Amino acid sequence: MDREYFTQFLREKGLKVTNQRIGVLEVLSGSEDSHLTAEEIYDVVRVRYPEIGLATVYRTIQLFLRLHLIDQINLDDGCVRYEMRTEDAGGRHHHHHLICLSCGKVFSFDGDLLETLEEYILDRDGFQVVDHKVQLYGYCKECQKNME
Repeated sequence: MDREYFTQFLREKGLKVTNQRIGVLEVLSGSEDSHLTAEEIYDVVRVRYPEIGLATVYRTIQLFLRLHLIDQINLDDGCVRYEMRTEDAGGRHHHHHLICLSCGKVFSFDGDLLETLEEYILDRDGFQVVDHKVQLYGYCKECQKNME
């Protein structure tokens, strides 16, 4: 995603296009595997837009959450983190996380093996699953090597 896409998206939603909003989106789209906190987003955005304040970043994040443009994630590290929302053709989010219990690194993975389960739940219970989050905990390759 680029600046033109973000500008068009904001205009379609009837929102004012500001450098601060574009800056936050650029930071999040450029750091797909970083899972940034609001403070980390602020630190990166203010390099390019020094006039931005932390409160503006928080307000912008809340706006983008309401628009389903970004997702809020909790990786059990005491911080709320944010990432760009990725959706499949059906508008469903299929982006999950692998969390290393040793070093704390977070790896993203795409693909969804839960579609069959969701279809089963719909058929059996009439319950339509529209989204889910998966976090798998274990040990990354590096940490496994260090354990040997």
